[in-house]
Amino acid sequence: MISLRQLRYLSALARHGHFGRAADACSVTQPALSMQIAELERTLGVKVVERRPGEVFLTDIGREIARRAEEVLAATRDLVDFARHRANPLTGRLSLGVIPSLAPYLLPKVLPLLQQRFPELRLELRESQTRQLVADVASGVLDAALLALPAGHSDLDAIPLFDDPFLLAVPADDPRSETAPIGVEQIDQSRLILLEDGHCLRDQALAFCATARNRGVQIGGAGTASFGASSLTTVIQMVAGGYGITLIPQIAAEVECRDSRVKFLRLRRPQPGRSVGLVFRKTSPRRGDFAAFGEVVKLGVGGAAPTEAAEVA
Repeated sequence: MISLRQLRYLSALARHGHFGRAADACSVTQPALSMQIAELERTLGVKVVERRPGEVFLTDIGREIARRAEEVLAATRDLVDFARHRANPLTGRLSLGVIPSLAPYLLPKVLPLLQQRFPELRLELRESQTRQLVADVASGVLDAALLALPAGHSDLDAIPLFDDPFLLAVPADDPRSETAPIGVEQIDQSRLILLEDGHCLRDQALAFCATARNRGVQIGGAGTASFGASSLTTVIQMVAGGYGITLIPQIAAEVECRDSRVKFLRLRRPQPGRSVGLVFRKTSPRRGDFAAFGEVVKLGVGGAAPTEAAEVA
């Protein structure tokens, strides 16, 4: 019979494409991992990997076995979670993913509350882009993830937590008033600075501009500026230096407003924004944990309830 250990090693090998890196991820030696993969091949009677100097490729049947192995491993973790967490919510280990445009702004509000209310919780955090987090939750590598909804995966469920409207960040010497909401036609798209490709916030900003154009609203300028920035803090520094403007979530503006060279303008209704939620596998037995975690998040952001105000999700 094949073992869960062998399936775990194969899963790591599929992710890393290298025996050494896969062994490091599994905290074993490379010979030990290689031996277990070879034993798996003997038991199944097929070749699952193609070995080359310095790298490894999964065969066609190996990729399918690795995919099915992920399902088995996820189901096994769910079984263990069911037994461990049925009595007491938010105890033991919880692996959580968070997108970069949320992590530095939301976590300082939430982590102290979690420590206070659930001292037996051992939280393991991973900050990554939406696409990777969704894949990791679906495969069972992560228990859940905080990101902008919808997640766009049929195997995942979500708990909406709060709406996060977008503001327009402009240099402090911009003549427009902070007290009067502006229309989308007042945004010069040629000066709009966005995060690098792969960030959902970039996609949401582009979707907002496209929606405005579909309504017949003329947005100034011909295109947007894209930089290699992976953090909103870097983009805000570009705005502070007078290099452009950007759309920023309100939860981030509460922190970035400390820079006196930048000010934030509200947009007229319907105000664009995103809906933030907690996503997890539909088969996970830890819904009670996720519901409790969600309540802490809502408390941390001031009890804001999700509504239909967010136009871009």
